Amino acid sequence: MRRLERIFVSVNGAVVIAMLSSMALIVGANVALRYTTNHSLPWADEAARYLMIWMTFLGAGLALRQGGHVAITNLHDVLSTRKQRILRTAIVLVLLIFFAFMVYVGLQYMDRARFQKTPALRLSFLYVYAAMPVGFSLLIVHLLLVAKPYITAGHYKETNGETDAMPGAANG
Repeated sequence: MRRLERIFVSVNGAVVIAMLSSMALIVGANVALRYTTNHSLPWADEAARYLMIWMTFLGAGLALRQGGHVAITNLHDVLSTRKQRILRTAIVLVLLIFFAFMVYVGLQYMDRARFQKTPALRLSFLYVYAAMPVGFSLLIVHLLLVAKPYITAGHYKETNGETDAMPGAANG
């Protein structure tokens, strides 16, 4: 199971890196063309925008694993160990419900936008809005993979065999 998780995280990270690289290449090429030939690619800004949207949604789960999202720890820090676990369980459940709701909302947006086309690329907006349910589905998977160590001990990730505590999570 740990091997599958590492593969999943690696593939997710590689896709995000590929999108960032593509975005940088497209924008860089467009800037170079604009200054050398006084012409630009009509689709470059749109492609970079949609890559950034997808990159943001696909990278959110990786940020969750690394503790990259905002955390307010005042309440957590004053609670006993048992109450901290209860709070962490509640946080995980609320996040799962919210992520599932956002998958549902994203699917509705996809359905509504499927007949509209993007101005330059002429893609269906379905593909743009698909980033939302896909990204939140990945957030659900990432959260489920880190939930047990986070709830039980306040730990959420492993690096080089050592487990780090989630921001605001006291060890114990």
